[in-house]
Amino acid sequence: MHDEELVQIAREVRRGILEGVHAAKSGHPGGSLGAAEIFTYLYFEEMNIDPKNPRMSERDRFVLSKGHCAPGLYATLAHRGFFPKEDLVTLRHIGSHLQGHPNMNDTPGVDMSTGSLGQGISAAVGMALAAKHWGDSYRTYALLGDGELEEGQVWEAAMFAGNHGLDNLVVIVDHNGLQIDGTIEEVNSAMPIADKFRAFKFHVIELADGNDMAQVRAAFAQARTVSGSPVCIVANTVKGKGVSFMENQVGWHGKAPNDEQYEQAMAELVQEV
Repeated sequence: MHDEELVQIAREVRRGILEGVHAAKSGHPGGSLGAAEIFTYLYFEEMNIDPKNPRMSERDRFVLSKGHCAPGLYATLAHRGFFPKEDLVTLRHIGSHLQGHPNMNDTPGVDMSTGSLGQGISAAVGMALAAKHWGDSYRTYALLGDGELEEGQVWEAAMFAGNHGLDNLVVIVDHNGLQIDGTIEEVNSAMPIADKFRAFKFHVIELADGNDMAQVRAAFAQARTVSGSPVCIVANTVKGKGVSFMENQVGWHGKAPNDEQYEQAMAELVQEV
């Protein structure tokens, strides 16, 4: 698929994110919007998956370690065909399979239930280790937030992955510099991120613009050439990307737009032809 097509899909994913959080009147739009290119590239280009057979044994695995960005994952899964797009407006509603954090038992295409920050990467490391143990060919991908790196469990998992040479594991850090309480520098900075992962024996790819589809493609292509060590892609992104009044605004970490804001945001994301 060409980059231009993926860019259009990422725009529709962003619209799906907004549909969900607006209907729920709650949720996490900022980080979800900022990771739209990463979600889109993974599910439409990178990973071996089949929406008609979401549990096939040889599928690649994805773990949304920053589970609060479930609206981004759900919008991507819906547009990929795992479930109807109409389900997105049931986000966080009683009885819906789209709850505030991913649930592998209820939602087709979700490989791991997540929400408690720091734990998802450990699950991803376990999946990668299992593939090595059983001689399976699938790859495992995990998306973390930069604020999540403040959790010590992240580094325990990274230590294990590096020491065991899990070259079937790709960790992506969504580095937008903001978390729920402010900037990562103000709260508890994990910088320098790239150097830390290198110290844990990862091959690190630094992505200057994680919202540029061509750069995203190049990063994942390079990751596939790495042998003998896990990969960490540090992707610099814009929180709230695509919606002018949400971009780089920490207040949009975890709140829904009102009706007027929703209409403005959706208008800004009208698909280009």
